[in-house]
Amino acid sequence: MNNNSQGSIFDRAVDPIYQALLCLGAGLVMMLVGKFLNFIGVTSVSDRFPWLTSAAFILFFALFNSVYSLSAKSTTKYWGRSIYSFLGLAVVSGLMAYLFSSIPINEAGSYRWIYFVLTLGYLVFLSIVTLMRTIVEFAQREEWNHPRIRQKNKKR
Repeated sequence: MNNNSQGSIFDRAVDPIYQALLCLGAGLVMMLVGKFLNFIGVTSVSDRFPWLTSAAFILFFALFNSVYSLSAKSTTKYWGRSIYSFLGLAVVSGLMAYLFSSIPINEAGSYRWIYFVLTLGYLVFLSIVTLMRTIVEFAQREEWNHPRIRQKNKKR
């Protein structure tokens, strides 16, 4: 084993703002690549490709942000930063998709519903991971060698 290894990537808490900025930057690069490929005629890219890219990176953020919340020291602080980062990513990414495609979200087919499902799914992911963390912390505090014996009141 390498002495320089830091362990799993999930052992380190990554600030949700950095995660959102990374997804936003990657989304911008993908939108630019799509426009460039369409411009030079290598392939035909759909007009809705920016909306697809935006939704894909929102999903990417939702999944990884939920998993990274396991390593956060303060879940309350992490939740707040995560929610604001998600909202900022969704809004800015949506604006970029609109600017690249010139199609508003209401005219982009089902992407309005996809955004809604991604938002709801993100909140569910974050809630499940937080519940899992709470259960594990409770189980670690419990004394498993000598659990409390609960006595029932017997009626006579």
